[in-house]
Amino acid sequence: MSAEPVAQQPGPWQPDPVRQRQAGYTLEDLLDLPPDAPRVELVDGVIHVVPSPTLGHQNIAGLLWHWLRTHAPAHLRVAQAVGVALGANFTREPDVLVHLAEVPAERHFLLPHEVMLAIEVVSPGTRRTDRFSKPAEYAGAGIPAYWRVEQDPVQISAYRLADRPGPSGRREYELLAETADLLTVEHPFPLALPIAEITP
Repeated sequence: MSAEPVAQQPGPWQPDPVRQRQAGYTLEDLLDLPPDAPRVELVDGVIHVVPSPTLGHQNIAGLLWHWLRTHAPAHLRVAQAVGVALGANFTREPDVLVHLAEVPAERHFLLPHEVMLAIEVVSPGTRRTDRFSKPAEYAGAGIPAYWRVEQDPVQISAYRLADRPGPSGRREYELLAETADLLTVEHPFPLALPIAEITP
């Protein structure tokens, strides 16, 4: 009597190594990912797995989402971890974003002109990306406002897209406010956000 071979379960989803080397992934491929795929971003055709956030990161993002959702005017909506299609082979997922209310709820990706504010909560593993790469990408795509939230202590740096290109010849953000107390800005809507209310 011979033993039946044991069927091996497939491992967790991974990007195809050949397509990764060729930088051949597109937005359509992200829509076809299996249900067990992790959260990912698409950077110049290469799939990047989004690092798992800490509890502190998620607490701040959740409080910020709730505060903005409570105070946003009727023509705006607030979302968490929704992809923004910056190009045919480029996506990012801001931790929190403010977008136009008219965007259909069944959409998987927002377009840059539909996003009024992109917010990133900085974690140890995302410092360089959140401070340098993502602001440049969001500004290049024309997203009008960007906030960077530091965690310890909680502090917000709020930026607005400058009217003229910067020294690089591209559109860049200009700093409007930086505070660990009360954030008062006009974009994406007039607001006065006490930082204590988004501090866990």
